[in-house]
Order: sequence, then structure tokens, then C-alpha cells
Amino acid sequence: MKIGSNEHKQAFCRMLLDTFDAYKPAIIEWPTLEPDALKRITELPFWDVAVQTEGFASIRVQSFANTLTDTLLKEAVALNAFEEARHKHVLEHMIRAYNIKLQPEPDYKADKDPEWSFLRTGYGECFDSFFAFGLFEMAKRSGFFPAALVDTFEPVIREEGRHILFFVNWVAWQAANKSFPGRIFFRIRCIAALIINAFGRLDIAGSAAGGSDNFVAAGGQNFAADFNIREFLELCLSEDARRMAPYDARLLRPVLMPTMIKFVLNFIPKK
Repeated sequence: MKIGSNEHKQAFCRMLLDTFDAYKPAIIEWPTLEPDALKRITELPFWDVAVQTEGFASIRVQSFANTLTDTLLKEAVALNAFEEARHKHVLEHMIRAYNIKLQPEPDYKADKDPEWSFLRTGYGECFDSFFAFGLFEMAKRSGFFPAALVDTFEPVIREEGRHILFFVNWVAWQAANKSFPGRIFFRIRCIAALIINAFGRLDIAGSAAGGSDNFVAAGGQNFAADFNIREFLELCLSEDARRMAPYDARLLRPVLMPTMIKFVLNFIPKK
């Protein structure tokens, strides 16, 4: 399959559209948690960040969908936006169910440049999802999340994988269909979005982890008392590969985070 072809566009759009799960947040039955499990869940430091991230993502992705004239691409991006909004609704229902206290939410507004917003959102999800896959599996294995709660959140985690798979293929398709100068400018915007997201994640880490500059370690220490950074990063790699495996093998996979982490692992001694 030629990257940038109509066949490529059909493949990554159909991947998203044909794997849609029509679950409804309002009818999710949130499991009753034992007091110690409830305390662990409600004291996690990142619920504010999670809700706000999904709120901004849904607005930004929908604003980009509104600019598209290609019917299939517009339908796929609009579904992406719908699913981002639904993730926020899932979190809101959980927060009410377990009486989790949050800070007041900001005013969610679309940016003036919809494509730039979509790039920032997509690359942000590439960062977040890679680590979320590992953290989710770690919480599952350790029993930090009760099994019933793991099952409830599984569709959300699965959708994040679909979103980043769609995004990296859209980036490649978009670049391939531009003129040489347009492609260079587009790639520069991609690099800028990457850098902004990287620094933005450091800011999130500082606030969510109580001033720590390592949000991953802070999250891991919440989920497992014997947290080991190397084992966690290896888990992220294996979970990323596992969650990408079910989809069309012809599609590009996100490679930035796996490549970076494999490089970093060369400098982290084995336990």
C-alpha cells in the first residue's frame, strides 16, 4: 500500500470507523469499591489533568473536522472528536460515582488554527497513550485497580490506541499529498508540535506529581510499591505493541515513543 494514496486514506479511516464501540457512559454501572480501593482511586493525583485533557481534545479535534471537505476523512475525524468527548463523560460519571474532588474546569475553546490544534492534540496523545498503556497494565497486575474497574476503563484505553494509529497515518498521508515546500512546512509544524507537547508533559508532571519532574515514576509508585523504571518502560513497549497488533498490518505504527524508549533503555541498568 502506497503511503499517501487513496487506498491508504481508506485504510486508516475505515480502521477508525469500523472499530467503533457504541458504549454509553451514562449507563455504565460503576462497581462498589472497598474502602481501601476507593481511597487509592480518589487520591490519584491526575484526575484534573485527565478531564481537562479530554475536554480540550474533543473541542480541538472537532474544530479540525469542521474544516475538512473530504467526506470520509471528515467522518473519521468527527468520530475521533466524539470519542474524546465521550472519554470526558466517562471520567465525569466516575468522578460523581466516587465523589472525587476536582478543581474548577477551564473554559474549553477551539484555537484559531484547527490543523495546528489537531497536530498538538495528536502528538500529545502519542506521548500520553504510550505511558498510559503501561500504567494501566501495571495497575491491573498489581490489583491497584479492581478487576471490575479495569473492565470499565478498557474501552477508553483501546480507543486511545485507535486514535494514535489514525493520527500517525493521517500525518503521513497529509505530508505525502503536499508539494515539496508544503511538505517541508508541514513537517516543521509537526516537529514544533512534538517539542511543545514534550515540554508540556514536563509541566503536567510537576503539577500532578506534587512538584516531581517524573510523572511516570510518581504514577508507577502509586500503582506498585516496588516500582522499577526499566521494567515499567519495557512493559510500556510490550503493551504498545500488543495494542497496535489487532489492526491492519499495512498501516504505519507510532514509532517515536518506542524508538526513544528503546534508546533510553540502553542506559538503564537491569535489576
